Amino acid sequence: MPTTRNIHLKIIFLILLLSAFFSCEKQKSPVASKNPNEITSIRLSHIGGTMGEYRIIKVTKDSVFAEKGATANKTHQEWASAINIDTWKRLRSSINVKDLDQIKSSPSQQSVDGIDETFQVRTPKKIHIYVNSFADTEHYPQLQQFKEQLDLILPQEYK
Repeated sequence: MPTTRNIHLKIIFLILLLSAFFSCEKQKSPVASKNPNEITSIRLSHIGGTMGEYRIIKVTKDSVFAEKGATANKTHQEWASAINIDTWKRLRSSINVKDLDQIKSSPSQQSVDGIDETFQVRTPKKIHIYVNSFADTEHYPQLQQFKEQLDLILPQEYK
C-alpha cells in the first residue's frame, strides 16, 4: 500500500508542477509584435584617436543620452534629455529600415590612431551596425541626415 500512495503523490505533484509551468508561459508583448521594422533606438559613436577619445549618443523614442571623454586624461561627461514624439519622428524620418542592409561598412581606423564612427540602428527584428559607413556615398546620406537632425538638439559640447 505505501508504494501505491507514493506513486499517486508523485503523479499529483507532476500534474501540479506541469500546470504551474504552463500557466506561467510568457505572453508576447503587444508592443514587440506591433511592427518588426520600427526603429526602437539609434546609437552613434565616435571612438578612437591618440587620447582614446569617445563620444556616444543614444536616442530612443523618449530620450537622448550623450557621453564623451578621453581615457588618456580620464575625463568623462554625460548629458541626458527627454524628447517628445515629434522630435523622435523627425530624427528617424531619414532612415529607411528596408535600405539599411545595403549600407556597407569600411575597415576600422583605430589601428592608425583614427576615430571610428559607428551607427547602431535597432528594431525588434534586427540590430544594424555600421562602422565608418561614410565611405558608402550611395547609402550613407540617410545616416548623414540623421546626424544633422541630431545636431539640432544636442548641446554644443556634444556635437
